Amino acid sequence: MQLQIKGKNLEVSDSIRSYAERKLAKLDKQLSDPVRVEVELAVERNPSIAANQVAEATVWLKGHTLRARESSPDMKASIDELTDKLVRQIKDERDKRAARRKSVDKHALLEEAAAAEVAASEAAPPEAAPAGAAE
Repeated sequence: MQLQIKGKNLEVSDSIRSYAERKLAKLDKQLSDPVRVEVELAVERNPSIAANQVAEATVWLKGHTLRARESSPDMKASIDELTDKLVRQIKDERDKRAARRKSVDKHALLEEAAAAEVAASEAAPPEAAPAGAAE
């Protein structure tokens, strides 16, 4: 996993950087392919916003891009919530892929069964017509 941590209106300290790396390592366990993860940590300057510590992340998967944003009064709490969101999104994406594979297999099996029924009905001799129907 290629992890890039940036700060916006904030100098990212070594302790916050190592904390984010440690928490986001959970993503690496969920992913099989090497992916790129970009995390942006920011502080909102508006004094009326209580949850001013913001963590945003973008995960580039093969074919999909996942994004999440969390804010709270504490940067570490924002990182924790962000990690939980991303893990959930990755699990959902993995489940979708598995469901697509299963649906394709079911579809192929249904087509094969229908083709077998058609072949069996064509090979069977036609049924005798009812006695009163033919004139």
